[in-house]
Amino acid sequence: MAKNSPLAARLAETRDRIAAACAKANRETSEVTLIAVTKTAAPEQVREILQLGVGDLGESRVQVLTQKVAQVNEFYQRQKARGEQEALASLAPRLRWHMIGHLQRNKVKPILPLVDFVHSVDSLRLAEEIEAAAGKLGKKTPVLLQVNASEEKSKFGVAVGAAVHLAEQIALMSHMALVGLMTMAPLEATPDESRAVFTRTREIFEEVRWNKIGGAGFRHLSMGMSGDFESAIAEGATMVRIGTALFGGKVQDGAESEE
Repeated sequence: MAKNSPLAARLAETRDRIAAACAKANRETSEVTLIAVTKTAAPEQVREILQLGVGDLGESRVQVLTQKVAQVNEFYQRQKARGEQEALASLAPRLRWHMIGHLQRNKVKPILPLVDFVHSVDSLRLAEEIEAAAGKLGKKTPVLLQVNASEEKSKFGVAVGAAVHLAEQIALMSHMALVGLMTMAPLEATPDESRAVFTRTREIFEEVRWNKIGGAGFRHLSMGMSGDFESAIAEGATMVRIGTALFGGKVQDGAESEE
């Protein structure tokens, strides 16, 4: 792994931008988790990002996720087992997979054993499917409620007016832990339009917390992608989903967050 590789340079720039956005918002950099979205990443880039210390990986496509997890996890465990001091010093201390794309109910069963977070719960029926599958696995799955704060007809996500009620229903389920909200701004949004979407989502987040839904574990706002994560951090994002700014390539369909 070259420490001065193009990916290393892009990661350093992204981290600097995150730190600057946090400083501007009077927040600690440690409050924001960088999720590297692997849709446009080549396999060697995924391996390199782990060696550069990024252990939170996001994928939006179920089929790709199921193929990728086994390969990447094996590489990660092999790196840890080698035990070389220099390699371990830069290797991500943990590896967590985030399902960030639209999730169909019939795809829940294959991905649930593989992921640490599901960001895209957008209906009661999907929540019930995850609850049943997680129960059979004997696990409690951390989930985020996806809110269509931009109110675009083409976007997935629960309607703004129904978000708090759905959050309340999910929080009552035994095999899911409601840990936050997720949203995405329109792809062609102006900075002001993106900021408005993030502001609205933060307001819903605060309403959920005020109603004591989800308890202390409800603390995440997953919002902000390559083109707008600074605005998201200003509005309280704790997870930013960044793909093209790290790996290059084009995202033409909102794919950093959706299938």
